[in-house]
Amino acid sequence: MFVETPISVRYGETDMMGVVYHANYLLYFEDARIDFLDHVNFSYSQRIEGEGFMSPIHEVQIKYRAPLRYGEAGFVRTSIAKNLPMRTVYHQEVYREGMTPGVDAPLVDAYITVCVVTRETFKPVNLKKTFPDLYETYASVLESSESV
Repeated sequence: MFVETPISVRYGETDMMGVVYHANYLLYFEDARIDFLDHVNFSYSQRIEGEGFMSPIHEVQIKYRAPLRYGEAGFVRTSIAKNLPMRTVYHQEVYREGMTPGVDAPLVDAYITVCVVTRETFKPVNLKKTFPDLYETYASVLESSESV
């Protein structure tokens, strides 16, 4: 399963060359992960935060191939690359509007690993036990034959 989240590059997200500043892709990825959760009917704010948890980033692997520029539209394509009890790895790719995933190479290709922790202690929890419905959903939409 892939979810495509539109993005529009604003002036304040670019550097002096007019290209998206590299760290701003992390903000696009965060919005896209929330959108992915919405698409599987699992509200981040209600279910994770509302039940006293948070989902911080554990690891980031990003390859920057070509930039998005001020005024351009694009999208983040998100899928689940790996579903583990203690971590989830999202595969997130950025494309310019009009590009075709699977035909065109992504401008930015990333694997973002997140975990779920308790808000009070920041101690990681087992997703399979804490949110079994989300864990099962992720297992059912897992990318096939993708290695991380």
